[in-house]
Amino acid sequence: MNAIWRVFRKELRETLRDRRSLFTTLVIGPLLMPALISVALSMAIRHGGAPGDRPIVLTVAHAERAPQLLQFLRQYRVHIRAVQSDRAAARARVKRSHGPLLYVPRDFGARLAAGKPASLRLYADESERAVQSRVQRLASLIGLYGGTIARLRLVARGLDPQLLAPIALHAIDISTPQSRAALVLGMLSYAILLTMLMSGLYIAIDATAGERERGSLEPLLTMPVRREHLVYGKMLAACAMMMVSLVLTVAAFAFALHHIGLDRLGMSANFGPAVAAGIVLGCLPLIPAGAALMTLVAAYTRSYREAQTYVGLVLLIPTLPLIFANIMGLRPRPTLMAVPSLSQHFIIMSLLRAQPLPATDLAISAGVTLALGAVLMFFAGRLYRREKLLG
Repeated sequence: MNAIWRVFRKELRETLRDRRSLFTTLVIGPLLMPALISVALSMAIRHGGAPGDRPIVLTVAHAERAPQLLQFLRQYRVHIRAVQSDRAAARARVKRSHGPLLYVPRDFGARLAAGKPASLRLYADESERAVQSRVQRLASLIGLYGGTIARLRLVARGLDPQLLAPIALHAIDISTPQSRAALVLGMLSYAILLTMLMSGLYIAIDATAGERERGSLEPLLTMPVRREHLVYGKMLAACAMMMVSLVLTVAAFAFALHHIGLDRLGMSANFGPAVAAGIVLGCLPLIPAGAALMTLVAAYTRSYREAQTYVGLVLLIPTLPLIFANIMGLRPRPTLMAVPSLSQHFIIMSLLRAQPLPATDLAISAGVTLALGAVLMFFAGRLYRREKLLG
């Protein structure tokens, strides 16, 4: 332990002296990434939140042909801009302005008064994402207006409008503000785990590829210290940097998420000190496994640049289960909690949703992840005994 501790202090001291690596490890990842994600979420909320409350500017060709319809639309914050255009001019106007245009045919009023279907033409360029939501809202409002007319026609003929609605479905949303916020914050676990692993990248690469490239690996291995103790000390230093990065990243997210305005969407970021501490504790078991995996991969490379390439690719392995979990909508269960990184994702999401996980699931996650880290560290120590390590 004395030898491991000395190597740990030496590696940590050298890392702290390298200002570029330290800046990348403790500033760009843990602080800049949460800031960028928070800004992106804030802008998305500002421009995409509560679409039903924002007014819509609707250009209407021949508005005088449907005065009652336009009066109905104005009640729902639709601002009418009347123009005189034929169909060809309507298409050209939409291509220039990219906004929706409602064309009212000449016989609209007459067909409506005669009880016949009256057609409307809504021109829009739906390749624009912002236009899609406006078209959907306008279509629902026009459908609501048509339904109102249909019910009035039934009443005029002495029929009960409820005959057309034999089933009344009431959708009851039992979600909480915290669980709804977890839908928006689905990328959070990916950012936390990736930033944490990236923070140990430089020390893990320097343990073998860097020492070999500088020509200091052979003198280092001739020291009167067991070789596995050397690599254990280096991995311990990588673990320390990853732990600091994890704490900084979680603290930065906890601070930023309280200022992005999730309450505008009826959501609440359940990211207080207790949740932040739970996320840190849930992710800690993954640190030794990540440090050992990067050290193993770096040991098989011949240069620092080659190690950066391969280790960067290997970092995708712990994040792949998170992508499948989001695509397939996986839920926590004992078999999935035995998958490292995926179980940490479930822990983070459960804490954000304020949904406690069973103690057995937490034990499976911590036990399997720590066991994997111990196995990888053992193989890394055995690898340092091989003479091939010198290249």
